[in-house]
Amino acid sequence: MSATETFNDYLARRAAEVNQWLDRLVPSETTPPQQLHRAMRYSLLGGGKRLRPSLTLASGEALGADTDDLMPAACAIEMIHTYSLIHDDLPAMDNDDLRRGRPTCHKAFGEAVAILAGDALLTQAFRVLSADVPNRDAERQVRVIREIATAAGTVDALIGGQIADIESEGKNVDASALEYIHRSKTGAMITSSVVVGGIIAGASEGQLDKLRGYGERIGLAFQIADDILDVTSTSEQLGKTPGKDQAANKATYPAIHGIDASNSRASRLVDEAVDIVGGLDVKTHVLEDMARFIIARSS
Repeated sequence: MSATETFNDYLARRAAEVNQWLDRLVPSETTPPQQLHRAMRYSLLGGGKRLRPSLTLASGEALGADTDDLMPAACAIEMIHTYSLIHDDLPAMDNDDLRRGRPTCHKAFGEAVAILAGDALLTQAFRVLSADVPNRDAERQVRVIREIATAAGTVDALIGGQIADIESEGKNVDASALEYIHRSKTGAMITSSVVVGGIIAGASEGQLDKLRGYGERIGLAFQIADDILDVTSTSEQLGKTPGKDQAANKATYPAIHGIDASNSRASRLVDEAVDIVGGLDVKTHVLEDMARFIIARSS
């Protein structure tokens, strides 16, 4: 991030760079099976802030990694995130009609194709992560794959948080159970995005611990902010249907703690994250701005 570049300009530039890489890393629409690849690209390239890959780039670059070395993992993380959104929007899950301001994948292509598009993006992500690249450190590559696979899995991770979220609908969920859902379903992949950048950069174990502590806090803050936005924003602002959590009787931070207490918790988490990442003794202003953006955003 240059001295004359605003943070919003930085995010826009990073998103454009990530999109160029994603375009190259997934099959074209004319590659058979064409309908499947159209659906994959429709969801993957249909907008989004690219926050997770930007976190990978920011953490890795802060510790000296080259952008080109970071991009494949950053893009793989975005593929996994998009697969999770496609499946989360399905009628069997959240049954949502809008994502990123346009019809969800199953609305545009049908449920069967949407399921397969999500499956294909998850598979493509690990194909990208495991690609044979000259001069790539094999030990670090395996560690990156393990880190991402763990975050996308079932134990304190994405899928585990998703099933806990489903099982909690219509029930009285306490604060600790809600925090588990948020840290797993959303926070795990955000944390992994940060840590992966450090692994690729060859960070020390102490540095990786700090990156993980930062990631865990901003991951939870991100979902708290999402819960608040679901109550306070319009569909035009969010790019998806607001009020879905309340309609489904889901546990959320505002429902349990109230809006003011939820905002305060998110702010404290961001402050803690900024303090932790400041201990890396490298230039971390982008990571600090990322943390603040997470709770200042409007979508």
